[in-house]
Amino acid sequence: MLQVPFIREHKDLVIARLAKRNIDASKMIDDVIGLDEERRQIQTTLDNALAESNTLSKEIGSLYKSGEVEKANLLKKKTSQLKEQTKELNETLNVKAEALSELLYKIPNVPNEIVPAGNSDEDNEEVYREGEIPKLFDGALPHWELAKKYDIIDFELGNKITGAGFPVYKGKGARLQRALIAYFLDKNTAAGYTEYQLPHLVNEASGFGTGQLPDKEGQMYHVTEDNLYLIPTAEVPGTNIFRDTLLNEGDFPIAITGYTPCFRREAGSYGAHVRGLNRLHQFDKVEILRVEHPSQSYNALDGMVNHVKSILQELKLPYRILRLCGGDLGFTSALTYDFEVFSTAQDRWLEISSVSNFETFQANRLKLRFKNNNGKNELAHTLNGSALALPRVLAGILENYQTEDGILIPEVLQPYTGFSKIN
Repeated sequence: MLQVPFIREHKDLVIARLAKRNIDASKMIDDVIGLDEERRQIQTTLDNALAESNTLSKEIGSLYKSGEVEKANLLKKKTSQLKEQTKELNETLNVKAEALSELLYKIPNVPNEIVPAGNSDEDNEEVYREGEIPKLFDGALPHWELAKKYDIIDFELGNKITGAGFPVYKGKGARLQRALIAYFLDKNTAAGYTEYQLPHLVNEASGFGTGQLPDKEGQMYHVTEDNLYLIPTAEVPGTNIFRDTLLNEGDFPIAITGYTPCFRREAGSYGAHVRGLNRLHQFDKVEILRVEHPSQSYNALDGMVNHVKSILQELKLPYRILRLCGGDLGFTSALTYDFEVFSTAQDRWLEISSVSNFETFQANRLKLRFKNNNGKNELAHTLNGSALALPRVLAGILENYQTEDGILIPEVLQPYTGFSKIN
């Protein structure tokens, strides 16, 4: 969440930047400043009352020692009154602090200055494009028909076992899926990311730490009896490794990667755009996460973008990069670049990765700090990106690499699959 001192000192900037998200934040920001002022005044009164109580306690001790019992007893009555006052002040302070926190949880991150204004994904800015879109033969099929033709993904079986959005991968389809996971992890570790195997369920504190709660509560599967949540992305358990952590400047940069299944209740509406692998309730993803010194986080973001580029270049898939506008920006992000691969058989772009810098927004929730060279505690910056989300990468491979007698496997994946064609 946003830091109150930052809001106080940069009120106009915060309101102007949040307007890029199509949010009129004026009242919320005024309410934050007002609640914080009330909280600070109560805290000052409480501190003064506690200081007076301490002073009186010492004075009472001296009076008893000198035999001035009557004066001491009078002061004891005063300390009793102060004790009752401090109790009431503490209760009021807690109410104000809780109201302030609840309000701050509702305010999204402030977009970076280069984030374009806009209402939806139609207003995102294309900043890069690479790769030649292949020309397919007459009769080329979308991936869901290819999956059925070559018996590599069974959507109906997944529907029988669980429901829509839970596909079953079979034979060479399962092997290709496993090959992609291993390839992505190998690419990430070779780039300096430490591999982690992470839990697939998280507690409520972890959901709040990375901003999924309360913003995306309806999108998460909730195990109510244990009050645990199935993860929507490895970002949640991975970033929460560093919750309540105090780092040193020498600990930067921190870079981790991990493969997890991801679970999302709200997978979208019906229709061609969500058919097959286009949108699922359960899918596999390899994530990269970084914890950075604030002065280096945007250099790190550029490095993450270039890393994802290198993967798509090796897969030889046509792709483009979009800078998300304010209206399409995630709740916790200050700046996001989306990668999209072109699906030739569907004649449309499919999102396969989001690479984001959250600046201090998550770190403030997580209490993720570092001791700077001046000995003062400072919030770190957190970043994450998909490297990569598997379903649409797999869809892009199936569709773009199809031939009349089978589906070719990208050369870089063949050592992982052990075969060069699905037929």
